[in-house]
Amino acid sequence: MTRTTKTDESRADAALERVRGVCMVFPGAEEKLSHGAPSFHVRGKMFLNFVDDHHGDGRLAVWCKATPEAQRRLVDGDPERFFVPPYVGVKGWVGVRLDHPHTDWIELAIIVEEGWTSIVPKTLA
Repeated sequence: MTRTTKTDESRADAALERVRGVCMVFPGAEEKLSHGAPSFHVRGKMFLNFVDDHHGDGRLAVWCKATPEAQRRLVDGDPERFFVPPYVGVKGWVGVRLDHPHTDWIELAIIVEEGWTSIVPKTLA
């Protein structure tokens, strides 16, 4: 499943639109560029980063805020769909592949909601 180049632009754009649709329903969510990639924040705290072939890893994916326990459960349960992302993985974030043939968008929405909930101020929750 590894690619050597970025995802077909239309496929990546379609995936970003779906991710945007998931993220922007949460109160206070904002989209910004972070390190050249679309990311989603609440009051300056990031809860999701969209990545396409990050440093040649061959993945179309998101990195989502999660707990170390959730990360471990997901990655151990299905390492073809979930992975420990670089940089933020040590803090529990989980990578979710969007280019896997069995991408579960409902499951992704639940993971994103948990990430958003973990950072959102109580006044917005």
